Amino acid sequence: MYCEFYGFRESPFTITPNPRFLFMSEQHREAYAHLIYAVDNRAGFVELTGEVGTGKTTLLRTFLNRLDQEGHRTALIFNPCLSDLELLKSVNREFGLAWESESRVELLQVLNAFLLEQKQAGRSVVLVMDEAQNLPIEVLEQIRLISNLETETDKLIQIVLSGQPELLSVLGRKELRQLNQRITVRYHLLPMDFESTHSYIDHRMELAGCYRAAEFSKAAMKHIYRFSGGVPRLVNVVCDRALLIGFTEEARTITGSMAAQAVAEVGGRSPYGLAAQMMRRLTGGLPRSRS
Repeated sequence: MYCEFYGFRESPFTITPNPRFLFMSEQHREAYAHLIYAVDNRAGFVELTGEVGTGKTTLLRTFLNRLDQEGHRTALIFNPCLSDLELLKSVNREFGLAWESESRVELLQVLNAFLLEQKQAGRSVVLVMDEAQNLPIEVLEQIRLISNLETETDKLIQIVLSGQPELLSVLGRKELRQLNQRITVRYHLLPMDFESTHSYIDHRMELAGCYRAAEFSKAAMKHIYRFSGGVPRLVNVVCDRALLIGFTEEARTITGSMAAQAVAEVGGRSPYGLAAQMMRRLTGGLPRSRS
């Protein structure tokens, strides 16, 4: 509705995880670097966690899209409601392999043969499991068994487990200690700080087609950051509403009062604003990472 008024080719603040709109904040750059490091070094298991809406899925799609297609074979599983058998079928199907069998042994044999072929061809195989915090224990155990497909010197498949912070608790369970011990690269994606949030908003408007057609005042930015805590999805929601308010008032500058109205209309106080600030304070403003 407001795109024509502001001169946008498309809405700049949709919440769809579109890799084209990915903004590489300091945290996102570090998370991306951890993913690339893990694949290049055949690390085996990778853990990527982050609060709801911090951009994990968008980052993962960008990561997979940017891998050299000649040197990699990739699959993204985005369905936590799977049994262990359904998982094997989904993995084989995503790699273009036979998946109709009801035998776990046969499915693993087909997958193992594929992995050996890719190894001989000099390719890396990458499997990404998104929303992994919702996977049942038996499915996570099946993922561990998939990781057992290896040679004497190399892991045949690199597996990324991505999910909300609850994934940390799931993997900390005693019955999953074998899986947890195999994770060699870990990264927790924090929300953006105030400066990055400002740059993020400008970045999305520029990609949508018109960088200076609309501007957010400093007061507006403060309202948006206070509400969102730097969580990209919440930034998108409130900015979209703020632009709609600006359109109805035929204003190209989004004022503090417009942003405050937008915050009130999309839900008032956000639990993520205070949580993000507290987390940043506890970590000294730095992303928590270890590899």
